[in-house]
Amino acid sequence: MTDAAPKVWLKEARARLARVKLGAHAEEVGRVEEVGDGVALVSGLRHVRLDELLRFEKGQFGFAQMLDDDRVGCVLLDDVDGVEAGDSVRGTGDVVRVPTGKGLLGRVVDPLGRPLDGKGPIASDSSQPIERPAPAIIDRDLVSEPVQTGLVAIDALFALGRGQRELIIGDRAIGKTTIAIDTIINQKASDIVSVYVAVGQKSSSVRRAIDAIRAGGALERCIIVVASAASSPGLQWIAPFAAMTIAEYFRDSGGHALVVLDDLTKHAATHREIALLTRQSPGREAYPGDVFYVHARLLERASKLSKEKGGGSLTALPIAETDAGNLSSYIPTNLISITDGQIVLDAKLFYQGQKPAVDVGTSVSRVGGKTMAHALRDAAQTLRLDYAQFLELEAFTRFGGMLDTRVLQQLTRGARIRAILDQTQHAPLRLANQVALVMAVQTGLLDALPLKAIPDFRKGLGEAIDRDAAGAVHMIEDKGTLDDAGKAALRTALDDYAKSLTSADAAKTLAP
Repeated sequence: MTDAAPKVWLKEARARLARVKLGAHAEEVGRVEEVGDGVALVSGLRHVRLDELLRFEKGQFGFAQMLDDDRVGCVLLDDVDGVEAGDSVRGTGDVVRVPTGKGLLGRVVDPLGRPLDGKGPIASDSSQPIERPAPAIIDRDLVSEPVQTGLVAIDALFALGRGQRELIIGDRAIGKTTIAIDTIINQKASDIVSVYVAVGQKSSSVRRAIDAIRAGGALERCIIVVASAASSPGLQWIAPFAAMTIAEYFRDSGGHALVVLDDLTKHAATHREIALLTRQSPGREAYPGDVFYVHARLLERASKLSKEKGGGSLTALPIAETDAGNLSSYIPTNLISITDGQIVLDAKLFYQGQKPAVDVGTSVSRVGGKTMAHALRDAAQTLRLDYAQFLELEAFTRFGGMLDTRVLQQLTRGARIRAILDQTQHAPLRLANQVALVMAVQTGLLDALPLKAIPDFRKGLGEAIDRDAAGAVHMIEDKGTLDDAGKAALRTALDDYAKSLTSADAAKTLAP
């Protein structure tokens, strides 16, 4: 080191000292009065703001949920065992944030963006607040592009659109999460990024969901946010908001995102728990009065942006659980009124073996057929009406009586519609296969096939149309449309394929 080096260092040090503003500095320090069940009551922070991030003496964090004249109700985001009465608390002047960016793809994180998969730190582009305003009406566009779930019972009857909020609702363990996971798996080759958030779920259930997404090949296009039942109430509460912020990065970048919120019934229970612990006034079923507003401001962030704002979209699939099929209870009615439609699952259908157990009578998509692929819409014009009439006729014929030819034909057709709506879990169908299935049943090609042969028809359908109607398949997959020549080619291929199965079935029957 030369003699000039110490002089340069001393000059820089003096310059830094000259820039330091000396004088008195006031810092507001609070004290923990009570702590328990993931909530701390803090005094001495008179200037703290609602939702402000607070830092505790030993490094834990929480956010201000309730503001009183003399104390603050703080929801802890870390282990409550490390916080004790008398500990000091300081405001950070910031709100809860979560990392965003493409570096989260394929990762499993908690609601604060901390990795849970053991793959090292997250390479994020930025950090955004979990609470963000919903896009203004003027910044939105019409919901007109489809989100293909790969499930015939949904795509052909209750089409989903990019930017829509569609509720999946039903009793416990009858396939709500399976529908959402199948939708995520079906996006592995699309331009939609999926975000799955587990709120208050058992670790084993979360593991099954992750394994299903990985087995379906969609994990690299998905982000998993986990706030399990063992997590603190604070983490469970912020999880849906953090997932929305993560997904909004892709929407605001001109891309498309899908958020699965599994489930908001447990999130509402967490909100009730926190509200009661922070001594807020209870209302109906002990929920605080703002539970509707909490979910409304969350789901309103799902939208389709206008071209001036990039044209991106954020689609939300919230999940809610009912008790004994009661759709009129408090939280389900709230969510039904907020969303743009609901997929209702029926326990009776589930235990009869119909999967997905979609109740056609009570399910609805308020966006309607505007988002359905044109080829599928043309093929399924009267499918829902035909199926609804079949269900009524089937119930009526249980009383016995003589049936005429027309009624027997309707029963035959309806039974085959129900057969094509039945689908194996985690095996979504491409759009061309769905169009071919619906066209086959609507044109009567399956009427001659016995019901037990429908699974065989579905199994070999893709190979048959790829071989005999390749042009029509490419048109459906690329453009979502089908011209008259393509319809004729696909109809011919389906006719030949159905006849081959009918002949094979007849040969088996005649064989000794």
